[in-house]
Amino acid sequence: MASQVKIFAGTASHQLAEHIAASYGTHLGNVTVLRFSDGEFQPSFEETVRGSDVFIVQSTFAPADNLLELLLMVDAAKRASARQIVAVIPYFGFARQDRKDQPRVSIGAKLVASLLSAAGVTRVITMDLHADQIQGFFEVPVDHLYVSSIFLPYIESLHLPNLTIGAPDTGGTKRANAYAKYFDVEMAICYKQRRKANEIQSMTVIGEVEGKDVIIIDDIVDTAGTLTTAADMMFEKGAASVRAMCTHAVLSGPAIERIEKSKLTGLVVTNTIPSKEHPKIKVLSVADLFSDVISSVVNYESISSHFITHS
Repeated sequence: MASQVKIFAGTASHQLAEHIAASYGTHLGNVTVLRFSDGEFQPSFEETVRGSDVFIVQSTFAPADNLLELLLMVDAAKRASARQIVAVIPYFGFARQDRKDQPRVSIGAKLVASLLSAAGVTRVITMDLHADQIQGFFEVPVDHLYVSSIFLPYIESLHLPNLTIGAPDTGGTKRANAYAKYFDVEMAICYKQRRKANEIQSMTVIGEVEGKDVIIIDDIVDTAGTLTTAADMMFEKGAASVRAMCTHAVLSGPAIERIEKSKLTGLVVTNTIPSKEHPKIKVLSVADLFSDVISSVVNYESISSHFITHS
């Protein structure tokens, strides 16, 4: 007898989870979160999950309560005898802490992976990790999805006459190069030096952008300092237009103000994180992609067809 599929939402990703469930052809399972006056909380499944394949949708952006809620939900499902517990994490928080880049710091991404395994996940589905090697931090299967299957058709729909793909920093060259190869166009790279986290000391553009329609590709837009500085600099170098496409719209601190004041033609993001509304920001949904992958996981089918380009 095939096990029953049940999709549940964490508080941070309830709207996205609703869309995923609707695309899958079901409705969200009933879960409540009891909150105490001291700030402590306790998630509870209000229906049986015994023997079911449980998919819990929760992005782990700040605050850390979102991660803790996911861990508590996984633990609750395990103790309620779920057959499989799949953490669907559209945005995997702490992914920027993927290595020990200075003395006496933690590797936060590895710690989060260990916590999820300890809680009882049997599989993880996520999208556009900040570093591909984070998949190796897990002892369970990881389905790492790429937003290219959504972004590439959108770029094609723009019909830009002089397309050039931009990388906001040297760390993003691999991602940008994959897009440039797909469209058989040139690439421009922004080289930056940081004074400290979220603060740029200097930046320069490597590559020809004069008269070009530049699309900057990145996985995360946080304070938007790098993105807006890169866009303004490319316009100074003669670019005809500069757009940006970033998977995860963290948009913290002065991000919205910077985007508004910048010369960016537009910013395209996804709904892995609930996005702030702004005339310059367009949000593309990842619900159908995650729904298709959940279906493939349940039916033991390949998901490689979703990877248009990722190398």
